[in-house]
Amino acid sequence: MSLDAPQLSGNVDATGMRIGLIVSRFNEDITEALLAGAKQALFENGAVESDLHVVHVPGALEIGTLAARMADSGQFDALVCLGCVIRGDTAHFDHVCRIAMDMIADIAMRGDIAIGNGVLTVDTQAQAEARIGGAHGHKGAEAALTAVEIAMLLRQWEV
Repeated sequence: MSLDAPQLSGNVDATGMRIGLIVSRFNEDITEALLAGAKQALFENGAVESDLHVVHVPGALEIGTLAARMADSGQFDALVCLGCVIRGDTAHFDHVCRIAMDMIADIAMRGDIAIGNGVLTVDTQAQAEARIGGAHGHKGAEAALTAVEIAMLLRQWEV
């Protein structure tokens, strides 16, 4: 970038944005709280209910599948992925987390749609609860606002 090139910066204005929210039903007490926080943050920043499209999927592995299809549809400005994987007694946790994150990252790497990643990967229920409005903030709200900011930046970037 040359010294006289314009500087791009995002803001958080969801007015008129079509936003898809993909929510895992697994650990539903946490994921529904993530969804509530995401929606509240979007409403506080200009979104209206009719511009939000919520899709519930069984678990974290299915989030990426629906997010990819929604991204391919061209109907959305941003996608918000919300889920919660809590470590258990087996290696299943490691595989689910890696695959879920890789699938979401693959969509983000395309560069044609904004993605907010609000999939929690935690060791305990208490850690999850601390991330839905506790000591670690509200990760659903953060993911939603990140998606909006990236969507605003993508609108500024002409290819």
